[in-house]
Amino acid sequence: MKLSLKDYRNSLMGCWVGKNIGGTFGAPLEWIRGLNDISFYQQELDGNPLPNDDLDIQLVWLIAMEEKGIGINARTLGDYWMHFVTPHWAEYGNAKANMKAGLMPPLSGTANNPFKDSCGAYIRSEIWACVAPAAPERAVRYAYEDAIIDHGNGEGVYGEVFCAAFQSAAFVEKDINTLIDIGLSYIPEDCAVARAIKLVREMQSAGNTWLETRDAILTNFLGGFHFSVSEDDVKKGFGEGRVGWEVPSNVAICILGLLYGGGDFSKTMKVTVNCGEDTDCTAATVGAMLGIIQGYDRIPEEWIKPIGNGLKTMCLNLGELWPVPKDIMNLSERVEKLAHQVIAGYRLPVELSDQPTDYDAEMVKGLFAGEKIKKIYDYSNGPVYKFDFFDVYVDYGEEGAVIDHEGTKKIRLKIFNTYSMPEMLNIRWYPADGFEVQPAKEMRAFMQHNFTHMMPTDFFHGTKEVEFELKAEGAVAATNRFVIEITVEGKATVMMVPIILLSRIY
Repeated sequence: MKLSLKDYRNSLMGCWVGKNIGGTFGAPLEWIRGLNDISFYQQELDGNPLPNDDLDIQLVWLIAMEEKGIGINARTLGDYWMHFVTPHWAEYGNAKANMKAGLMPPLSGTANNPFKDSCGAYIRSEIWACVAPAAPERAVRYAYEDAIIDHGNGEGVYGEVFCAAFQSAAFVEKDINTLIDIGLSYIPEDCAVARAIKLVREMQSAGNTWLETRDAILTNFLGGFHFSVSEDDVKKGFGEGRVGWEVPSNVAICILGLLYGGGDFSKTMKVTVNCGEDTDCTAATVGAMLGIIQGYDRIPEEWIKPIGNGLKTMCLNLGELWPVPKDIMNLSERVEKLAHQVIAGYRLPVELSDQPTDYDAEMVKGLFAGEKIKKIYDYSNGPVYKFDFFDVYVDYGEEGAVIDHEGTKKIRLKIFNTYSMPEMLNIRWYPADGFEVQPAKEMRAFMQHNFTHMMPTDFFHGTKEVEFELKAEGAVAATNRFVIEITVEGKATVMMVPIILLSRIY
């Protein structure tokens, strides 16, 4: 399909300005549980937006792609996170602590992290939609790599994936309900984020007011994090919830704002923020969504004038991170350059063109998730290492990269032949001192060729699964490092896969 550069740029500017508007509007009421009653900015503004971590991290991702290329993955993003993202709160800090201990994504987002179902990921989805406009599958793959850094196998991942798919599709599809369907197609239908979104749609379709829908969200999906709670909400039973389980309710509030706002920017902002909860994040996400759908030209000037088109940061290591975009225009120009690279590099079915946007009802089918993309969630128990012709998934199981004091641990390797040639692999463990590897330290594996692009049958899937058991012969060290060497018979290919086991943490 063709997406006109004029339309793309209008939506791109609308995205970032809408993000700044929502973040600034909602900031004074962040994490105050209760019904609010505001209709415009509450601060004295000097022509600049308030700083917001929602946008800050996306500036890091922009620079990471500029420096390391469009094939960015969770491990590289994690390195940038460690160097340039300064906060240590909640999932941000827990992920850092895990990465310092040697745990790579998604283990960094799962281990010791009660906040893996919270809001830190969905708030930074826009960059992926903007570099992959009208290509939600590609946006989702980026968003997944991003979210697993600090949300591992949690609901936080589904929140970001949903938003990235919605926002990418919004560059061409403008119907909010269709966009919700597209976003839902990329996440498990029974996950809490999906169920919370569906509840909002059911309530709105049944004629309930936004106030009733807001209360239904908190009744069914009550998170526990807040700075204070209104007396009315205490009486409703909203005083205590599950700390770290905030993303289902807050993504649902975003959808509430869009549906009850009816396409009116001001009304959408007010309804969203007046629901309470994580108001800077919900309003910023809704502002970005509506900004993409309607474009910069349709954002009321009264909302833009007080904050302008500048950028302010709050949680970046600016002494070493360079060059950070100086304003929304500069940010948009740099994102557009990356979008051209992503579209060409991944041969996406969209063309940024000087001609008018060419999109019709038939093309909407291509925006929904296919079966292949849904498999990304199958690999949430450990990292996937990608080599030229093989991918290797290390499955640590539900327990993660932990070995108990009895000293045994099962590790499953799933190896994918990504090329159309059968190969014989040699697998060799280099274990930590004092460990035995069963059934053997060395083995061979025959890899069938991969013809799934031509013949989608089970026989030609080119995969092999091998399970090993590691057993400590003595006391278990605090940190235990292993290496698996995989070579290809008759070739110089050597693939090194790191394994780490931490002793059980109390």
